[in-house]
Amino acid sequence: MKNTIKNKGIENKKEPVKDKYRIVGPLYDFLSNLYSGRSIHHCKIAMINKDNVKKGDRILFAGVGHGLDAIQAAELGANVTVVDISETMLNQFRQKLKKNNPKLKIRQVHSDILEFNEFKKYDMVVANFFLNVFYQDMMTRVLEQLVRLGKPGAKIVVGDFSYPTGNIFSRAFKVIYWYGAVLFFWLFARNAVHNIYNYPEFMENAGLVIKEKKYYKLGIINCYWSVLGEKSA
Repeated sequence: MKNTIKNKGIENKKEPVKDKYRIVGPLYDFLSNLYSGRSIHHCKIAMINKDNVKKGDRILFAGVGHGLDAIQAAELGANVTVVDISETMLNQFRQKLKKNNPKLKIRQVHSDILEFNEFKKYDMVVANFFLNVFYQDMMTRVLEQLVRLGKPGAKIVVGDFSYPTGNIFSRAFKVIYWYGAVLFFWLFARNAVHNIYNYPEFMENAGLVIKEKKYYKLGIINCYWSVLGEKSA
């Protein structure tokens, strides 16, 4: 059985593994802003607002990255837990927290999300630009795990590249744009290479009811979306 230890405020629930984000992690914010012109940032915080987040809500962020969305949720009064398998990304999150609001108390867990078993405890579970790192079979397993972590009636939020729609030129641009990102992260972090996922379809297959979608553009083309699903009560 793996022990849970605390180190510099981080709960460690996993054996040490190679950190795939050791190289690109410190550049993550810069790269996302360079690639999307802040659209990725706006997509991440799309559902983190007073309509969806109430004071005292328990919210889990899977694959937190630099975590401005998690910080915003905590500033709205939520009890926030962030889980990431990358120690580099958790270190980046701590730096972002210290810079933006060092008085906030946000629980940090260094773990594989599939080994995180606090089932039916969260009012909202957020996976922003996280599910795209997996091949489809693993992605569906992780999504089902996220649903299990939510309470009955919980909100499940997925922010990511949007599924290609529109005319042939719009669809072609989205596919080319997507593969530019996915091949970069395959090269430097060994993330999976796959087609763009139609997240609402997978979320419905996992038992969620889609309640809201918000789109974010690069120029005039919707390249990103935030999708909010609801678990049955």
